[in-house]
Amino acid sequence: MPKLLFSKIRIYEFKDLIRNKKQPITLDVLLSRKKQKNNIRCVLIQKKTEVSHYQQDHLTHGPKLADLLENRDYLAAFRSFLQSEFSAENIDFWLACREYKRMTSSGRLSNKAADIYKEFLHPMAQKEVNIDHHTREKIKRSLVKPDVTCFDEAEMHIYRLMEKDSCPRFLKSEAYQNLRNTARNPM
Repeated sequence: MPKLLFSKIRIYEFKDLIRNKKQPITLDVLLSRKKQKNNIRCVLIQKKTEVSHYQQDHLTHGPKLADLLENRDYLAAFRSFLQSEFSAENIDFWLACREYKRMTSSGRLSNKAADIYKEFLHPMAQKEVNIDHHTREKIKRSLVKPDVTCFDEAEMHIYRLMEKDSCPRFLKSEAYQNLRNTARNPM
């Protein structure tokens, strides 16, 4: 059976190109058969690149999570929203990690790292966050000599979780809509 070699395109890119059927494009694909090269043209559907779905949602539904976390009022509203959904431990963990990164004293780093682990990462913690076992064990091992990056992997995981799950629901919530309307129309 002859081998098919694709030039400058990966298989997963084909899937992305096929999903959105708005604009067809032509791609050159190199086909190699026993020292014989034939150029064939494939017509695929191009994934629209001007405005991604996420950017379009951002334009119509509101700010990104990073924008919310920089504003005190929105942060407080987001935290209240997470409490109502019984997932406030995520924002609490993320904020604790941010505070931890700002510390300079190595003695205080060690104590704060142990506190964060006990409060959010220990399997029996009251505010346990949902991270995988591998990351949890990696952090546990790093507590022997913690540095400012020991929680980075878990912090990023929780941030992505909030960004993809909690934040879109918050932006559709009545609490966010009310806050946004009061910010536009100060009394």
